[in-house]
Amino acid sequence: MKLHVVPARNGSAWVRQGIKTFWRQPFALSGLFFLFTGLISLLSFLSYVGTLLGLVLLPAASLGLMAAAREAELGKFPMPRILFIAFTQGAVHSKRMAGMGLLYALLFGVVLAMSSLFDGGEFARMYLLGGTLNEEHVLDNDFQSAAVFCMLMYLPVSALFWHAPALVHWHDQPVAKSIFFSTMACLANWRAFAVFGLTWLSIFISTSLVLSLISVVMDDGQLSMTLMLPAMMLLAAMFFASTYHSFRECFVSEPVLA
Repeated sequence: MKLHVVPARNGSAWVRQGIKTFWRQPFALSGLFFLFTGLISLLSFLSYVGTLLGLVLLPAASLGLMAAAREAELGKFPMPRILFIAFTQGAVHSKRMAGMGLLYALLFGVVLAMSSLFDGGEFARMYLLGGTLNEEHVLDNDFQSAAVFCMLMYLPVSALFWHAPALVHWHDQPVAKSIFFSTMACLANWRAFAVFGLTWLSIFISTSLVLSLISVVMDDGQLSMTLMLPAMMLLAAMFFASTYHSFRECFVSEPVLA
């Protein structure tokens, strides 16, 4: 395994490759993403415990979606069990993935706790317990500050875990080493990741604008809202497919595991 520094333009290439991979197996990849979000939604009914468990499982689930993208890239049909592939490669890998999930949940919890300094914990409570974002929240400067703080603080947390699950699974690396190399890969390729993020942001915004325009043309105020959720879900599935390509180009070598 060797860290590879790529040009900034590769960030947009990852996006194109992810979208292309998605359309190789659109029903399978979208179905797996819906299954993933469905499981997280079910866990949310367990209040704090369910939210914590969802955070612990997130690195493993992201690996499952990356593995599904790899299957699609190889011309295979990814089955639902691949979503749980992080816990099917033996006790050692399962313990590593569980440990990584606990660390991810801990760091995310620290970020939420720190956001309480801005709004007294309102944003953290909404995230942990669920709730509807209303006009009062949108106009509350303290709530906005907490939300922006969490978004900014999540960027370094994301860098820590972006490649880490894949390095544990495909390159048999321990948790600490995987997190270290994940961070180094993101820092070394920050230009490509900036292009990657901005490209995806423009796609999501453009899709929202197009759906709103269609709603105006059709004179149906509810049409854009009806179409927005499935459209965003499909784009999110494509996004996870593109994360596999970012991993594959940042580390030069063939994975050691299937």
